[in-house]
Amino acid sequence: MNLNTKLIIVMISLLVISMLALFLLNQYAQDDLVREIQESSREISKAVQVSIEDITSEDEVSRLDDYLIEARKKGISEINIINIEGEIIDSSDPEKIGKKRELKKLEKGIRAEPEIGGGFRNFSQKPYEVVVPVIVGDEYWGYVQIKMVLDNIRNLQYSNFLQRLIASTMIFAVGIVVTIFFARRYTGPIHSLADDFKRVSTGDLSVTIPVKSNDEIGELAAGFNNMVEKLKEREVLKKRLNEAEHLSRVGRLASGIAHEIRNPLNYISLAVDHLKTEIRPEFCEDKEKLEELLENIKEEVRRANNMVANFMNFGRPLQLRCSMINYADFLEKILPVVRERFPEQHITLNQRISGVLPQLWVDPELLRTCILNFINNAVQAMPDGGVINLGASSETDLVCLTFEDQGKGIAAEDIDKIFKPYFTTKDAGIGLGLAITERIISEHGGEISVESEVGKGTKFIVTLPLRNEQRELG
Repeated sequence: MNLNTKLIIVMISLLVISMLALFLLNQYAQDDLVREIQESSREISKAVQVSIEDITSEDEVSRLDDYLIEARKKGISEINIINIEGEIIDSSDPEKIGKKRELKKLEKGIRAEPEIGGGFRNFSQKPYEVVVPVIVGDEYWGYVQIKMVLDNIRNLQYSNFLQRLIASTMIFAVGIVVTIFFARRYTGPIHSLADDFKRVSTGDLSVTIPVKSNDEIGELAAGFNNMVEKLKEREVLKKRLNEAEHLSRVGRLASGIAHEIRNPLNYISLAVDHLKTEIRPEFCEDKEKLEELLENIKEEVRRANNMVANFMNFGRPLQLRCSMINYADFLEKILPVVRERFPEQHITLNQRISGVLPQLWVDPELLRTCILNFINNAVQAMPDGGVINLGASSETDLVCLTFEDQGKGIAAEDIDKIFKPYFTTKDAGIGLGLAITERIISEHGGEISVESEVGKGTKFIVTLPLRNEQRELG
């Protein structure tokens, strides 16, 4: 429910409550007023009856004094009986007996008594005068003049006014309270939202607002959260763009210097091979030590050459030249290159290929690079020796290759970073081996996952899809 609907409902509710309260109060006031008028009319009728009995009676005893004792309680203050000559022949005020009244000035019926001498009279005690002619048969006997104060009726009117005023005040007070409630309920989140906007403007994109309602505030919070998510995505895209530009510059740099570095490396490698063939026992006292030194030089040249190759491969687009290969036979061709140094480092390599493995549709050279990167990482992770397990198994439409070592393991906070370019935990390394490997596997439509525990080892799991015709045969 939106804010406009809530406000309209509140205003309509207050209007209905106000009209209902005023209607009920008016009904009660009218009932009280009618009852009071009936009482006053009854007293007037009774006063007239007593006066008529008094004026038509031959008995000289006045009945007004006895009656007026009770009549005063109903607002009747004075009763005068006037004969047809205008003489007051009986009165509740003995001083007025015998006085004359001008019959022309007597207005029959009920009227407000005029103020005498322009003085101020209390508003709640305004007197009224009732003049009733006494007619017996066709003969006028005189008049009955009754003076009364209708305080009860005025009190009822005043009480009704106060009740209406109090009811209206209470209803509007409730309206004000409800308005303040809605104002705080809506302005509070708006102020909070303004503070969150300030935080976002300073670069803090961790801000989120819980959506607690379906009104405008809820829509505003949802829109704010959506905006923050879009800004996060934009920041991620910006970082990726910066990384792409950086990698592009690195690629151009690598392609520019690769040939310049490879040429002297190739020359050094050839020179080492030439020196090894020229070493003669009769001219060298410690031939084995010299050959070991030359072999170490060649190994370092090979490592530097691999770094240059990684730079070149990472800086240019991959072009797959796929063919069908038998994984077990493929391993037998490339493992001798790395097996020569295993005995010296006390490393054992085991192969665990389960069942008949389908042939792989891959680029042999690029897959060779991936396998050598995994094995080299395993060797560097086990400086004191250990076991490397190479596994392979097949599922319905996938081939799963595993590379497991017993090395130092990878810290949990670094697992998400190992496939990023230039990230490395080694003292000697450029951090491109696993990045290139992940890229090669992705180009083949596969995936890499890693399981590692510090101090126990690491296991890389590579899944490669089979070709459609292989799936159908499977």
